[in-house]
Amino acid sequence: MSAAPAEMKENAEANAKWLDAHYDPVANLYTFSPCIALADLQGDGDNKLVVGDLGTGVCSMKLKVYRGTSLMSENTLLDLPTGLVSFFMDQHEPRTPAIAVASGQFIYIYKNLRPYFKFTLPTLEVNPLEQDVWSQAKEDMIDPMSLKEMLEGIRDKADIALSVRSLKFLMLDPQEAEAFVHLHKQQPIRRQTVITCISTLKKNMADEDAVSCLVIGTESKDVYVLDPEAFTILSKMSLPSAPTLMDVTGQFDVEFRITVACRNGNIYILRRESPKPKYCIELTSHPVGLVRVGKNVVVGCAQETLQGYTQKGKKLWTVYLPAPVTAMGLMDHHGRGFQAVLVGLANSEVHLYRDKNLVSTVKTPDVVTSICFGRYGREEGTLIMTTKGGGLMVKILKRTAVFEDRDMAPGPPLAQSIRLNVPKKTKLYVDQTMRERENAVAMHRAFQMDLSRLRLAVARAYVKALESSLTPMSSSLSEPLKMNAVVQGLGPSFKLTLNLQNTATCHPVMNLAVSFLYDQTLYSMRNAFFQVPLLVPGLNYPIDTFVECLTDKGISDIIKVFVLREGKSAPLLTAHINMPVSEGLALS
Repeated sequence: MSAAPAEMKENAEANAKWLDAHYDPVANLYTFSPCIALADLQGDGDNKLVVGDLGTGVCSMKLKVYRGTSLMSENTLLDLPTGLVSFFMDQHEPRTPAIAVASGQFIYIYKNLRPYFKFTLPTLEVNPLEQDVWSQAKEDMIDPMSLKEMLEGIRDKADIALSVRSLKFLMLDPQEAEAFVHLHKQQPIRRQTVITCISTLKKNMADEDAVSCLVIGTESKDVYVLDPEAFTILSKMSLPSAPTLMDVTGQFDVEFRITVACRNGNIYILRRESPKPKYCIELTSHPVGLVRVGKNVVVGCAQETLQGYTQKGKKLWTVYLPAPVTAMGLMDHHGRGFQAVLVGLANSEVHLYRDKNLVSTVKTPDVVTSICFGRYGREEGTLIMTTKGGGLMVKILKRTAVFEDRDMAPGPPLAQSIRLNVPKKTKLYVDQTMRERENAVAMHRAFQMDLSRLRLAVARAYVKALESSLTPMSSSLSEPLKMNAVVQGLGPSFKLTLNLQNTATCHPVMNLAVSFLYDQTLYSMRNAFFQVPLLVPGLNYPIDTFVECLTDKGISDIIKVFVLREGKSAPLLTAHINMPVSEGLALS
């Protein structure tokens, strides 16, 4: 009982925003979003609906033009259309756009609803091994079975793919192979690719009626930019896989970005003067829809998800859908400055998303296969949809419609998804803790390595000091001594006091001498060498001497003190005394 009121409430909300203008369930329109466009074909301000109809998939492919609710004209297409765009190809008056229909290896240009020009993709390089094999077949040097075996070997190992003729031959039964070879062996081999997607790129101005270039993606993993007047190739870019969906923004002469969804499940972003992709977005499932909203890219995936990315490939959000995606389109209402993404689902619903928020849901009588929003006739906000059964549906956005910027889908509140304004120091601390958590083992090993190196360096320095007697305490067990020095005075005369102490418990120390080493141009001493009396254990023996500073330049130096033992060349103790600057001479 609770499901029915909820459904009635959804229908009431949809009716409050959309006006049902037209629905023809037997319009016999079978198409998808890249093959539908709105264009002012006659320059009278009355936009028409242009549809590339797939027909039955084998025949009845047509280019249909609708005015209002009635069919205005139709042209027969020779092959299945893969894309359709309207664009301005010149500056001639009156300003009427042309229609470009991609079909097979051709682009058919229509102007004023009449055929105007046909562009053919350039042929590809033929495998020389394949050419040689067919030449042998032409001269009856090999039979059809040998030809088939050789072509299978080339297909498995060669870098260049086989032509369509060879691929068709490999699919035939043995009884049909001989007739096929006899029919085609005299004809030259050509390897032709087909168009998989098409879009437009402004040439040098961003105006709505500016001249635009055609951008096409091909099965041979290439993207071409065509000149709008001469239809020559202005630029060629390569992709790792065949493109299936495409979105283009910018200007060819200034800067542009081409966002391409490929058959390998990745999205690549091409930029000006870059023959290879600049960025790559790796998806978890294959893309089935691609729409650019502002500077972000919204991708519909086969795993029933809708994902948002920046133009550099950073993932922003993910929305889980109740059913698989069947069609996607951009809702750009210029009058309101409102942009959102229209998503057709397999459960006969159309969801309207602004960023990750579901702002509206439209129920449809059948599964939607294509979506287009824009100006139709003279009505600004028109939503046009075709259904799986061939129906045509037109809805008009009410002028009183208001889309609340909150998520209508059940789940946690919107405030939960708002990112906190974290201070820089806190963010830095969190980043550091995350780095320490992820690299704990490596950081601990580096710390232990540095600590071991520090201990080794300290031990080496200590051993060197002991061996050179550079420490103020003696390391000898027979003469355990300790010494410190005190400098008194302002200068130029200083009193230097040495305090010697025998740290032994019961053995006196004798036959010691003290020697001073200093710069004789800076200092002079009354006695630079004198004998030390017997040192009784535990007593402090002060030894005084006077130092005269000889310079008035305000500089000082180090005086080295050596405690010597008669009969030994190495000193027992060494001390370096940093002499102060002579303030008396400096003042005078």
